[in-house]
Amino acid sequence: MRIDIITVLPELLKSPFEASILKRAIKAGLVEVHFHNLRDYTTDNYKSIDDTQFGGGAGMVMMVEPIDKCISALKSERDYDDIIYMTPDGETLNQSIANQLSLKENIIILCGHYKGVDQRVRDHLITREISIGDYVLSGGELGAAVLCDAVIRLIPGVLGNETSALTDSFQDNLLAPPIYTKPREYKGWKVPELLFGGNFPQIEKWREEQAYLRTKERRPDLLDD
Repeated sequence: MRIDIITVLPELLKSPFEASILKRAIKAGLVEVHFHNLRDYTTDNYKSIDDTQFGGGAGMVMMVEPIDKCISALKSERDYDDIIYMTPDGETLNQSIANQLSLKENIIILCGHYKGVDQRVRDHLITREISIGDYVLSGGELGAAVLCDAVIRLIPGVLGNETSALTDSFQDNLLAPPIYTKPREYKGWKVPELLFGGNFPQIEKWREEQAYLRTKERRPDLLDD
């Protein structure tokens, strides 16, 4: 998989990809992540990427021309499955979307800033708009990092255990069940005896029941789906 991220602050984005699972995935050649500074596609001496709104109003707007030039340059080198714009009014990121995107070969992620991008970018260049929640950040970079983490960890070979991602919360619209590790007892807090019996079908049934009960208590809306 190849991910191209268009941003005005590449330095803000790079650190999450230089540690932990994301770093290992890149080093292993399972994913390529490339950062493109939007100011490199400007035409004036000031490397301007934004201007005031037509019709008046507070806040600056990212201009269509440098964005179009950057996306066009990338598309001239390869085909892209999706060109994603990170925006608070996009579809809310969930596990299903992450699963879908993990199967793609090439995607572009555009990080917005200021009041957002010229609407013509959204009308003619973007294929999908994604939000990480109902709140506004100063830019799309942190949202892009969240999206990349959610997607990359699902690529086969990235996690040490291939089945680990399949048992995460929100797979099959259920929250994950309780999990335990050593010690068996701590301060009188005990691990359920069932987990030590070696009856794995029974353990799996218990986990399914616990996942359902936890989902019913905390996120009943997921059961409606």
